[in-house]
Amino acid sequence: MPHTTIPGSSGRVRPMSLLGATELHTPCEDVTDFGPSLAALVEDMFATMYAARGVGLAANQIGVPLRVFVYDCPDDEERRHLGHVVNPRLVAADGGAYRGPEGCLSLPGIEAGTPRHDHAVVEGVTVDGAPVTVAGTGFFARCLQHECDHLEGLVYTDRLTGLRRRRALRAAGRTSWGRAAAGR
Repeated sequence: MPHTTIPGSSGRVRPMSLLGATELHTPCEDVTDFGPSLAALVEDMFATMYAARGVGLAANQIGVPLRVFVYDCPDDEERRHLGHVVNPRLVAADGGAYRGPEGCLSLPGIEAGTPRHDHAVVEGVTVDGAPVTVAGTGFFARCLQHECDHLEGLVYTDRLTGLRRRRALRAAGRTSWGRAAAGR
């Protein structure tokens, strides 16, 4: 039986940036150093995502302003998708646009119906600099679009309008972490 490393098993859990943190609303920089620190960052991101019971995590959610995200996310057919993308670019978001429940590790406990396309394609590289293309449908497509948004300085509530947006932000304001962010 081949020995494989579980993503995040050598990483450390880092503090999560929460709604209102500047780093969540600032576009991230491209990765230029593909050394050991990048591999350690990806391990920490997996460890943090798993500790928070998430399906995706962008680097700026742990205060690192670099274009990197990790994922361990099922699609609508319950197929597991596991990996990471460095310097990702959303090259396609098409198919029908559907409003579906969406949450975020940076807004714990808050969920809102958010419009996303049913198909997405992301291109980038791995921690070793090898080209990678990741395509997904359904829930996994939602995850890919969500994580790419983070790297552009967007949070899913930025995609909401009207009553949905007001309700989500009001709910965040009622949480202990939301009240703390408002007091900054």
